[in-house]
Amino acid sequence: MSTSPAPLVIATRESRLALWQAEHVKALLEARGHRVSLLGMTTLGDQILDRSLSKVGGKGLFVKELEVALEQGRADIAVHSLKDVPMDLPEGFALACVMEREDPRDAWVSAQCASLAALPAGAVVGTSSLRRTVLLRALRPDLKIEPLRGNLDTRLRKLDEGQYAGIVLAAAGLKRLGLGARIRQLFEPGEMLPAAGQGALGIEIRADRADLVAALAPLAHPQSWHAVTAERAVSRAMGGSCSMPLAAFATLEGGLIRLNAAWGDPGGSATLVTASATAPVGELSGAAALGEQVAAQLRAQGAG
Repeated sequence: MSTSPAPLVIATRESRLALWQAEHVKALLEARGHRVSLLGMTTLGDQILDRSLSKVGGKGLFVKELEVALEQGRADIAVHSLKDVPMDLPEGFALACVMEREDPRDAWVSAQCASLAALPAGAVVGTSSLRRTVLLRALRPDLKIEPLRGNLDTRLRKLDEGQYAGIVLAAAGLKRLGLGARIRQLFEPGEMLPAAGQGALGIEIRADRADLVAALAPLAHPQSWHAVTAERAVSRAMGGSCSMPLAAFATLEGGLIRLNAAWGDPGGSATLVTASATAPVGELSGAAALGEQVAAQLRAQGAG
């Protein structure tokens, strides 16, 4: 009598967006013949809402409890928004798969103004991202930028209650949850450079689970993986934290990978330090080397 393999268990945060992402991966794996179940968890990052992430330990707070579940064998894989994943995973863990990226851009959401440019001087804009703060300040130094924490639905509720004239969110999350109609303006990368990994989903496993690498391989998207590898390498070389005023965005075209990065002063200057470079598309190690090259350019201009 043959026994069917145990179901794969996906550890996930319980926010609506995290559950959408986990269900998305579940459906893709089930279509390939796997049995899959979800283990919903509330992370420390979901619980601490009164302070900015940079002050309480960074975005790794969204990942830690899921890693404990992997370590204890209660879950096999964890699905993350890649921009929430620390640049260096703890020993014993690995990024097994980067999936095809959704729209990587930032989105302007507002009932009052159709665009950032249309805001009156002194208007209040909500974001808790240091990257968005420095980029917004470079575009509109006259605005008042206030903290905005919580999951996507919480942020939209605070906007709708009138606490902000507008807020900036990742377009990917809005689109995944069917909230694309809330977007008034998409910021092109040339005006607001995305965060490393923004819009991409990453799947984390215990490093000793070679069986899962094979199971997840069909879900991987090589072009997205190359781009985010270059972006995350900039961040790692600049100090590794997700909670820093850094933007990094890579595109692949005609056999080349082009990487742009920007660094801002969280202390108040509206001037950005920018850098860019290109390299032939090859191994992932080459994309990482490109990221290190761009980080060196930023540091040479005084960033970090």
